[in-house]
Amino acid sequence: MITFGTGGWRAVIGEEFTKDNIRRIAAALARRMVREGCAESGICTGYDRRFLSREACIWFSEVMAGEGVKVHFVNLNCPTPQIMFTVKNMGLQYGAMVTASHNPAIYNGIKLFTFGGRDATEAYTNAIQEDANALDPATIRVLDFNEARESGRIVFIDPRDAYLDSILRQIDTDAIRRRRLRAVLDPMHGTSLNGLLTILYTARCDVDVINDQHDAFFGRHLPAPAPDTLLDLQTAVREHNADVGIATDGDADRLGIIDEKGNYVSANEILALLYWYLMEYKGWRGAAVRNIATTHLLDRVAEAYGQQCIEVPVGFKHISSGMDEYDALIGGESSGGLTVRGHISGKDGLYAASLLVEMLCVTGKSMSQLVQGLYDRFGEAHMAEYDWALTDERKAQIQHKLMEEKQLPAFPIPVDHVSYRDGCKVYLKGGWVIVRFSGTEPRVRIFAEADTIHHAKTLVGIMAREFALPFDA
Repeated sequence: MITFGTGGWRAVIGEEFTKDNIRRIAAALARRMVREGCAESGICTGYDRRFLSREACIWFSEVMAGEGVKVHFVNLNCPTPQIMFTVKNMGLQYGAMVTASHNPAIYNGIKLFTFGGRDATEAYTNAIQEDANALDPATIRVLDFNEARESGRIVFIDPRDAYLDSILRQIDTDAIRRRRLRAVLDPMHGTSLNGLLTILYTARCDVDVINDQHDAFFGRHLPAPAPDTLLDLQTAVREHNADVGIATDGDADRLGIIDEKGNYVSANEILALLYWYLMEYKGWRGAAVRNIATTHLLDRVAEAYGQQCIEVPVGFKHISSGMDEYDALIGGESSGGLTVRGHISGKDGLYAASLLVEMLCVTGKSMSQLVQGLYDRFGEAHMAEYDWALTDERKAQIQHKLMEEKQLPAFPIPVDHVSYRDGCKVYLKGGWVIVRFSGTEPRVRIFAEADTIHHAKTLVGIMAREFALPFDA
């Protein structure tokens, strides 16, 4: 069974991530494109460095070609945002990227994009999911990859220069050159290295690199920039006396930062800092959009500049929609994805990293000074995040108790209100806590934010114990 989640279709390799299911999705999309009259303009396809990604992209493209759709095939592993940019830049109606992003190495998947390089909406992916599951595999038409190339149904393209040039045009490379910044890059064995090196070398930064080898197991770590996965980068920043450590997840749409002291800087802090920088130093204005599990510090920054902060469900497609609706300046999430008005509609770790380097150089401050200045002006906000793997039975039990019985624990501070818009979020006087189920993995997550990390962990513990989830802060 094919099931799309908040970030596209992801499944365990060999279980649901199979050649047959990949072909089902391709056929469902191809037939939709034929009905819509955009088969000849075609689709852009790409892949990351995961196990089977290139092969899966070939299988996907062979069906596209066989069903009458022209394929613009990026014949080199690349970041997801590069595919999104190419869809927008070429004026295509659709794009597809073979990736499971930050998921464990046993997963792979497909992300779908629509006109303008946007994440496909839930209504769209639900329709593809339904069509794909109903498809008779015997009806799927497949054109051999080499034959499709010879006939012109599959065309190799290399959009790297256009994508990187678009980022370079948007950042102040002169300010970066004057600073002579020293950075350490950690692509986490993913796809960002060549792009980030090109950008930073163009701006005359000194760069050291770790974890750049092609490793389908991602060094036995989760390819997501988080405190427990960036220990190598923390050490490297200290050893090289660097100004900043920059990490991106497996497909380079998320960003992680280590400051000059070797300390982890949270995605919430990065998002709030960049929003502040764009308004304070560039004089730009506009709302911010965040998902329901992202810091309320962003709300304080917005309020200080007479702007509003819009809360949306988890899934970057909701952030993109909110940015369009409110002509917002910035949109982001606590997992490290963000974008800025004027760039692509989806999250982009390379662009975010470039803008952060610009901020360091224009302000002339260190990363730790910027974070402290943020808290001095807007107040402290610290988030605790925990997650648990679930069986289907346990998931059903917790969902029933939480979402149907609406049973909640007693909290030591007053409750303002409760939202069941996306999971269950309890808004407290001086903080919040949310329980929600992952849209890409069989897990439940609890996030909480308060003025100290101790208070945030306390809120997580209260909620975890209510649902008999093991918790040891």
